[in-house]
Formats: sequence, structure tokens, C-alpha cells
Amino acid sequence: MVAGTEVGRTAGVAPLSRNAQAVRLFERPIVLRLVSIGLFAAAWQIAGLIPVSFAFPTFSDTMAAFVRMMADGSMVTAYGSTLQPLILGVVLATFAGVGIGTLCGLWRPGEWLLIPVFIVLQAAPVAAFIPLVTFIYGIGMTAKTLAVIILALPVIVLNTYKAVRNVNGSLLVMSRSFMGTRWQEVFKIILPDASPVIFAGLRLGVAAGFVGVVLAELLITPTGIGDLITFARSRADYAGMYATIASVIALSTVTLVALQWIEVRVFRPEKRGG
Repeated sequence: MVAGTEVGRTAGVAPLSRNAQAVRLFERPIVLRLVSIGLFAAAWQIAGLIPVSFAFPTFSDTMAAFVRMMADGSMVTAYGSTLQPLILGVVLATFAGVGIGTLCGLWRPGEWLLIPVFIVLQAAPVAAFIPLVTFIYGIGMTAKTLAVIILALPVIVLNTYKAVRNVNGSLLVMSRSFMGTRWQEVFKIILPDASPVIFAGLRLGVAAGFVGVVLAELLITPTGIGDLITFARSRADYAGMYATIASVIALSTVTLVALQWIEVRVFRPEKRGG
């Protein structure tokens, strides 16, 4: 009788533990992200089947077009052309932005002279400057790289400036109490303490760089990803057009997630548990 009671108790507890495991599984961020992607794909498929527009393909047709363009090499060739000005522009914007932002944070006249310019650039419709860049520098690599820099630089400069200006004051007092030089204060106190916010600005600058390079290829010269989008639209290959656009969004998302992972692991160890 006792054995039967124990079996009954065990049988009654098992479903609760399985439910708890299921709840824990759905609380994991990776599972929630996969569910979100699945729901988005399902909504896209339904919208394409209705259809909401003759120019709106289904999700399955878009994925088939993506596989086709990867197989024939057109997608890989396009990204080979697009990533060159993107990487070069982001690297140049990072070095220039961190340098200018640090200078403005440490030197008050630099703040008065330069920060208002970058605030205006961040608030202005910078895409309107791209035809001007084309008029001055033509339609080559230089113009596309400058388009990336124009969009990425203000974000990096302003984040670096704010990070340097808001360094923990107690650390500066400690450095001065130990007779630290100005250069030691900058390189051993200010920049390490400001590095999390600076890296966050770099992440935002990369996102702006993706926007800049796509705008450049659509407005300056039809090459790379911009050429794929324009060509697919001109021949009414809407599945190919959406596949190209979705690939840009996917690549930028993966890049930003990777940068966020580096930021948490290297610069924000207090957030590792989250």
C-alpha cells in the first residue's frame, strides 16, 4: 500500500517538473528569438499568399530566390563589392571618431568648436549630402566610403565625447592623488573607464554604416547590393529584390549581435549574467 502511495506521489510530481522545464525552456533568450523569427516568417508567408500586393512575394519564394542567387554567385559577388567601402569607412570613422570625441571631451574649446557640428550632422538628413559627394568625388570607391563615414562618424564622435566627459570623478581624484601625469590619466583612467560607451557608439556607427553603403550604392552608382536591388526591381523579380534586402538586414543584425556579445564579454562583465 505504501509503495502504491509513493508511486502515486511520483506520478503526480512528474508533470509539474516537466511543465517547469518547458517554462524554463521558453524563458531562454535564444528560444524566444527563434520563436519571434518563426512568427515573423509565418506572417510574411500569409501576407504573400493573400496577397497584400502583387509586388509582395511569399517568404518561401523569397528564400528560394536567396538560395538561387547564392548558388549562381551573384549574391557573393555583390557583397564582395559592398563590404569593401563599408569596412574601410567604418574603420576610418572609428579612428577619427574616437580621436575627435576624446579631444572634445578633454579640451573645452574643441567641445565648443566641433560638437555642435556633429550634433547638426546627426540630426540632419545626411542622405541628402550623398549627391553632393558624388558631384565632388565621382562614382567610385571614394564616394561610397565617404558616404559610410558621413553617417557613422557623428554617432561615434558624440558617444565618445559623452563617455569621456562623464568619467567617474573619483578615479580622476585617485589618479591626481598618486601624482599621475596627464597622459597616464588619459590612457589608464579615462579611456578604460569610457570604453563601454565608446564601444556602444562603435556598434551604432556600424549600423549607420550599413545604411550609408546601401544608400550610396542606390544613389551614387548601381554596384554591389544596390545593383542587385535595382536590377531585380527593373525586371519585376520581386522575390529577388526582397531576398537581397532581407540579406542586408540579416547581415547587419548578425554583425550587431556579434559586436554586442563582444561588448558584454569584454567591456561590460557585470551584464554577463543577463
